[in-house]
Amino acid sequence: MTRLEHTRPATATGIGRREFGRHLAALAALGPLTLVDHQPAAAQEPQTHDQGMQRLVDALSDDAAGKARIHPATPRQIAMVIYPGMFPLDLVGPHSVLSGLMNTRVHIVAKSKAPVAAGGLTFVPTATFDEVGGPLDVLFVPGGGEGTVAMMRDPALLGFLRRHGATAKYVTSVCTGSLVLGAAGLLTGYRATTHWVTHPVLAKLGATPVNARVVEDRNRITAAGVSAGIDFGLTLAARMTTEKYAKALQLNIEYDPAPPYQAGSPKGAGERITAVMREMYAPIVRAAEAAAG
Repeated sequence: MTRLEHTRPATATGIGRREFGRHLAALAALGPLTLVDHQPAAAQEPQTHDQGMQRLVDALSDDAAGKARIHPATPRQIAMVIYPGMFPLDLVGPHSVLSGLMNTRVHIVAKSKAPVAAGGLTFVPTATFDEVGGPLDVLFVPGGGEGTVAMMRDPALLGFLRRHGATAKYVTSVCTGSLVLGAAGLLTGYRATTHWVTHPVLAKLGATPVNARVVEDRNRITAAGVSAGIDFGLTLAARMTTEKYAKALQLNIEYDPAPPYQAGSPKGAGERITAVMREMYAPIVRAAEAAAG
């Protein structure tokens, strides 16, 4: 079986991105069937990387403008906020896509550089709120439960979002991260989505709730609950690069969902399961409504 293997440690701002580009470049340069062995990458790449990268860009763009969108001259700047109590997949899903953008720096941002515990995992910030400059290409907030409600009242985070939300090219969220954007005043007058159980809270924050997987309204892009983060990431990648490149990113992570059950929405899950879940989340919804004012 043909295999591609990482031979270098990933960096905090380039997890997956460099390897994605190098591996695809090697494949493009060496032909349709390539075996990457266990030799260090540095010993293989000098002869193939530059040529392969150019072939990749050429293949996935129709003109010079498309090439510039795939590989911009100036590095893109993406700030992805993390906080205690967020849902890990809200972050990891879109990060897996966005870290595959060329010439892009993905910053994992928090109040301090202390490790952040969330959902049984620990995340290490690469920058603090004060260290992030602007303007950003993407400002992103993941969702969660009680942790998200706390962030709706957190002055440091809300201040950070307001500062950068005014100039960022895209202001974005996954799941209940949109409630935090709304608490910062960044969704007033915009159509938006969130986790299905918290849709009523969006209206209290001045947004127009839309029942959709991904909602785009001008430069606001919000996604529904958790797994919709991958749909969001691919949607945003297409806007920032090209549809062909976004499709390459989708193929790279083999995102071809075929769930065992059609229960990912209230309609699919049915009334009984939905009622149980709604009751379970009722305290968090009430707390979010209170935080919305």
